[in-house]
Amino acid sequence: MAKLQSHAGVLAYFLKKPGAGDSYPFGPGARVLKVGGKMFALIGEGEAQLTLNLKCDPEDALAQRAAYPQWVRPGYHMNKKHWNTVVVGEGLPDAVLREMIDQSYLLVVASLPKAVRATLES
Repeated sequence: MAKLQSHAGVLAYFLKKPGAGDSYPFGPGARVLKVGGKMFALIGEGEAQLTLNLKCDPEDALAQRAAYPQWVRPGYHMNKKHWNTVVVGEGLPDAVLREMIDQSYLLVVASLPKAVRATLES
């Protein structure tokens, strides 16, 4: 698997998800990833360090912040109970980052109407 330590690697991983698309509804510098019209991630662009806002279960959000305090913090400009900001860097294992991205995507997919979910599964 390709490493996720770059903008290109992270974006490619996001866009491989069924039904995922990206846009800039907040203007340049904030690429939003959506599935079924709902946001599941935001990539901060143009910053010195690559940052991601990822949706998460409230308990998982706290656990991730405790386990990786240098890399994971409450969601910047987001509901801090349901979103984390992740600083992508060499100290955060790719497997952990992939799991966080996958969970964000799956949480949003689970909240979509059944008909929309069915189109993603086919």
